[in-house]
Parts: sequence; C-alpha cells; structure tokens
Amino acid sequence: MRRLAGVRNREMRGVAAALALVAAAALAAAIARERVEREGTVTDRPAQAARDGYESSSACRACHPSEYASWHASFHRTMTQIASPETVAASFDNVSVSDVVGEFMRLEIRGQQLWAEFDDPDRVGAGVGVGVSAGAGVGPRVARIRRRVVMTTGSHNQQIYWYATGNSRVLGQLPAIWLTADRRWIPRRAAVMRPPGPPHAETGAWNGICVACHTTDGRPRLDAPFGSRPIADQIADTTSAEFGIACEACHGPGGDHARANARPLRRYWLHFTGRADPTIVRPDRLDPRRSSQVCGQCHSFWEFADAASERRANSFGLPYRPGDDLTATRLVVQPTVNLESAAMKALLADDPAFVRDTFWSDGMVRATGREYNGLIDSPCFRKATDPKRTLSCFSCHTMHEDAGDARPLEEWRDDQLAATARDNSACLQCHDRGTERAAPQERAAPQHVADVDVARAFQARDPSTHTHHRADSSGSVCYNCHMPYTTYGLLKTIRSHQISSPSVKETLETGRMNACNLCHVDQTLAWTAEAINKWYGRPAPPLAPDDESVAASLVTLLKGDAGQRAIVAQSLGWAPAQRASGTSWMAPYLALLLDDPYDAVRYIALRSLITLPGFETFQFDFVAPPQTRATLRVRALQTWRDARASSSRRVDAALLFNPDGTFNAPTVDRLMRERNTRRVVYRE
Repeated sequence: MRRLAGVRNREMRGVAAALALVAAAALAAAIARERVEREGTVTDRPAQAARDGYESSSACRACHPSEYASWHASFHRTMTQIASPETVAASFDNVSVSDVVGEFMRLEIRGQQLWAEFDDPDRVGAGVGVGVSAGAGVGPRVARIRRRVVMTTGSHNQQIYWYATGNSRVLGQLPAIWLTADRRWIPRRAAVMRPPGPPHAETGAWNGICVACHTTDGRPRLDAPFGSRPIADQIADTTSAEFGIACEACHGPGGDHARANARPLRRYWLHFTGRADPTIVRPDRLDPRRSSQVCGQCHSFWEFADAASERRANSFGLPYRPGDDLTATRLVVQPTVNLESAAMKALLADDPAFVRDTFWSDGMVRATGREYNGLIDSPCFRKATDPKRTLSCFSCHTMHEDAGDARPLEEWRDDQLAATARDNSACLQCHDRGTERAAPQERAAPQHVADVDVARAFQARDPSTHTHHRADSSGSVCYNCHMPYTTYGLLKTIRSHQISSPSVKETLETGRMNACNLCHVDQTLAWTAEAINKWYGRPAPPLAPDDESVAASLVTLLKGDAGQRAIVAQSLGWAPAQRASGTSWMAPYLALLLDDPYDAVRYIALRSLITLPGFETFQFDFVAPPQTRATLRVRALQTWRDARASSSRRVDAALLFNPDGTFNAPTVDRLMRERNTRRVVYRE
C-alpha cells in the first residue's frame, strides 16, 4: 500500500506541477496581452502587435524555462529594445559628446525618457557639411533639433539609438554610435566601412530595412517603397510581433502550440513518445538545408523576387516562416549561381557595386552577418548527400546553451558555439572516417576530403601528419586553415563561413589573403606556394616579383583596397600570427595605417598596435583631425625606434628593411603608389 500511495503522491505532485505550469502560462499570456494593449497606445515609434498566431516569447517561459533563460541572455533578444535608462549601454545623464568642432550631441534623462539634442541629420544629408568625423569637411553648423530616443539596436559590439521624428512611426538615427567594448561614442559614419565624406542620414532606415531582421514578424508599412521618395513625405505604421529576434523568429508562430499544450496530458504524451509536435517548428529537427534556412532568413544577402513581392512584404511582412523553403519567396544572392537572374540584374541596376563590394571575385562573401551565403557555397554543404554528414549552422552553433555546458551564459552567448564546437570536434563530426570509406562523391572532391587521410591523422591523435604543424599549435586547429579571418564587419574581421583550403592561386585571382599568410604574416606567397606543393602536391602558380620577394601581408597592406587593409591590420594583432611571425617589425606598418583614409582601417590598426610591446598605453583617437593623426603617426614610429636596439630587430628583406634596419623606402613608396583606391562600401 505504501508503494501505491507513493505513486499517487507522485501523480498528485505531477498534477500540481502541471496546474502550476498552466497558471504560469495563463499569467504569461495575460502579461503579453497587457503589453500589447500598452503598445497599442504608442504612436511615435514602431509598436509590438502580435497577430496571425504570434504570441511573443513571454508565452514560452512557463513551459520552457531553460530555453527561455538562454535566449533571454543572448544578444538575439537585445537586438531591438525600447530605449530606457535600463536598456541603453551608454549614459544619457547630462552627457555632452564632442567632435572636432565642439559639442556634437547633448544627452539627458527626463524621468524614464531619454532625450538628445544634435544637428538635424536630414539637413546635413541634404548637403550641409559638419565636422563629425576625421576626413569630413568642417562646415557651418545646421539647425539643432531635440528629439526623444525611443529604441535601440544591438548591444554586443555596438549600440545604435533611434529617435522619434514626429512623423508617424518613422524613426531617425542619432549621429553617433556607442562602442560597447571601448565604452565611447564615435560618429555614425566611423562605425562602418565607408570612404571619407560627409555624414549621411539614416532616417527611415529602421522602418524600411532593420525591421525585417531585428524584430520578429516585422512589417514596414511605409506608404511608399523605401527610398522611392524622400522619407519626410512618407508615413509609416511599422509594427512587429516582438522586438528582437525572439522565440517565434526561429520556431514560427506559437499561438496554436500554446493552446494545444495547455492540456498537460498532451505534453506528457509527446514527451514520453518522443513524437514531434506539429504545432511548432524545431529547427534542430529539420533537415540540414531547411534548418540552416532558419538562420539564413537574416544571416544572408538576398533580394525580392520582384516588385510585387516587395509590396506584399511592406504591408504584411516577409512571408517566410521557419520550416518553409527560403528560396521559394526570395532570391539568396549567390554570384556563383544566380548572377544572371532577373532579380540580380535589377539589384545591380540600382546598386552596380553591390557584388564587387560584398563578395570576393570568386563569389565568396566578404561581409559579416551573412554567414548563410558562405555556408551554401561550402563543399561540405553543396556536395553532401547524407543529411548526417551535411554541414549546417547547427553543426557548430546552438540557439540554447547545452545542458552539460559548464560555461556561464555570458561566455556562451558571444558566438553561441556548441560545447563540442570549440575545438576540432566540430569538424570531426563528419571527417571521422578514412577516405577509403568516404562516399563516392566525396572521394571525387579533393577539397572536401583532404588529399591526406584527415581521419587517420586525428584518430591517431597525431594531427600533424595532416596539418604539418605541432599537434598543440594553432596550425593544427581546423578553423584556422579552413575558416580564416577574411570576412569583415562591425570594425573587426570574423571567420569565413565558406569552408575552403589555403590556395595561393585564389589569393592571386581574388586578392583574398590565404590562411597560411594570415598566420605567417612575415612570409611571401612564394614560401606558401612551396609549402603547399611539398605537403599536398598542389602545383605552385606563376608569381610576380613582389610575390616572390615581399611578405604577402605587406603587399596587401600597401597595395590592397580598404577591406583588404582591414584584414591585414587585424591579422597583425592576432596572437597566433604574432607568435608565428614575431612582432618587432610590425609597428611601423600599423603606424602607416593610423593615417588611412578609412575610419574603420585606422580603428583596427590602433587595436592591433596596442597589443605590441611598448605600445600598451599608446594614445590615439582614430576620428581625430588629419593633422592630429599625422602627428601621432610620427610619434608611433618614434616609439618603435626607441623601443628596441636595432640589433634586436628583424631586418628581413621580405619585410622591406635594409640590413641597417632602415626602411626599403623605394619599394614601400612604389607599393603604396600602386594602392587600389577604389571606393569600398560594405553593406553591414
């Protein structure tokens, strides 16, 4: 009888718990309804308006507390927030932000409201210059305006602030952005890869562009297509189901799911039988292509199929829902496949430099935040036929921290990497068998299964037989060779998400630094070609004299475009590259970049420079006036000269030094005269 009583007690506890969950779910729903009602009174900014089956993440919390907690800690949640003293990263408490000609922006708090006074950016954008950034023309001040800051975008790397324009729900953007790690304000134009010039207005950009990916079920509802006429003439009734990338952005509308699972017995039945719940989408249970498309709806460059599709999206939001085929309702830009499509031709007619600025010449994406474009061109995705061995976003990333992951949420959320994806385990999920057991299509693709037996090398705990680097070195980390830092955005470079192998031929054809020379930054392309030929049997291509005799990093730094210079500048500050190549020779080249025309290049050069011995406390403002920058560049060079005795410095000819330690000035000057000065604008 005691056993039966115990069963009954457990049953009663289960019923009580179920009733508590139901009550919690009802409370969450009530809170959600209250929030929607409050939002319904807002008229001067986009509002949250759940419809068409959307319920908001608050309805998920009661039944999924662990998943809710990890999502709530993520940067996805804080991608869009209502501005308040609690949600802004910067202080607004009577703060004055200055630029090169004095007070640039004044911030204040009134109760729970945030206010800013600044020059009217729409008048500045109309042609009135103002000195808000190094390189911009310092002209007369324009009319000052005072506006209430009502929304924020981002919080991980930068935080952007949006103000109510007074024109319906149309938002304007403050002319300065907060850098999270640096804890400082910078002019908006300095936060992106953009050539020197006057600032540009972003009025209406949130309504017409950001709402699509920085919210859940965003609906622009501009009375004309974005950009078709001046924003001052447009009216917006922009809404979204929820601000930020919330639960339903990845799982689809949750209304049916919440109602169906209000019955505890149904939840228990699904749990014990392991059956899928048809009322909700689990991305990790979709096939690799459809699961990756859930991420690709935002992490990709894409275009509307036609004008009618854009008009429908303007009114009703984008039609894609998790689990759908993403390509059925939009064109994902893939220059290797669809460059000649009608949609791409229309895009290039409006923006002729789009592909050139956004992709390398072989079609590899070069702008961050568009990792899906890299994934779908990777051989591990493109050539795979076995779903269990197909690369997907979930091969490395997880949207909720794994139960056994010991990392604090603050660490996990940085890249949302799975616990098994922080080392070579992620790659060995698939590359765990010898080439003799690989599928036929893989054996026919030497870049998909390496020329040597990768699996045998790692299974034998001796990866050096494949990598030709020490097993415990950065050269034996799969990512470093096959996902190098050749993608740029948000004032930094990140790993390419198109799996590839180091290739001197590709470097020559595209200008993209290969993995070998991003680590061995002191070596020439000839050195790399010889090593790849010796180790993997790939023939060395014909090389120009500079590629034979000058370190590849310096050829790119001196001759490359702004995007290429940014990649090299960050590589010179990368710890594995510094260990492999030494640092005694780097400072003068980073000092040259302190006066680069592009704000972003100067910022990255400074960040790398202060990692070098003797420069830890070097002070430099990358948005200072040109004359100030020039003075500090000279000071950096003098610091380098004074830091070490000349006998301890490297004087390699490949690093463009003479035997006495002085510059090979004629070659440096010649390479700089050959610099690619084309206009570079990343679509960040």
